[in-house]
Amino acid sequence: MPLYEHVLIARQDLSNTQAEGLVEHFSTVLADNGGTVKESEYWGVRTLAYKINKNRKGHYAFLRTDAPSAAVQEMERLARLHDDVMRVLTVRVDAHAEGPSIQMQRRDERDRRDGERGERRDGDRRDGDRREGDRGELREPRGEDRGERTERAPRGDRF
Repeated sequence: MPLYEHVLIARQDLSNTQAEGLVEHFSTVLADNGGTVKESEYWGVRTLAYKINKNRKGHYAFLRTDAPSAAVQEMERLARLHDDVMRVLTVRVDAHAEGPSIQMQRRDERDRRDGERGERRDGDRRDGDRREGDRGELREPRGEDRGERTERAPRGDRF
């Protein structure tokens, strides 16, 4: 049977369990039509490149399948009719790659790298001296150091 890779994007207001339930639903649709799901990954909520149906983010899921084309067509048809699914991309491949997908590899590397440095993911400073209204801007001293003008042009010269 042909090998396929599918990426599903679901609405952002779903919970993680509901999004993973969609993956299980479409996996059973493929299995009912004679296909098998070799591997599935939930990539989490990610920002979209552009708005889709007024959504800026979406739940991404990835499936590697071995299914006949009729099963894939039925799964895509049901995904287009499902209200929670915004987009589906299906690609036929010659062979499935071993191990996790590129997206999961990047996430693992990023988590490892952040753990080694001890950085926070929220972008807050370590010293904890952030005050209200402090956005981290550099403030220049007032007065002569700033190079203020002492004379101004008359109002008639301005356009």
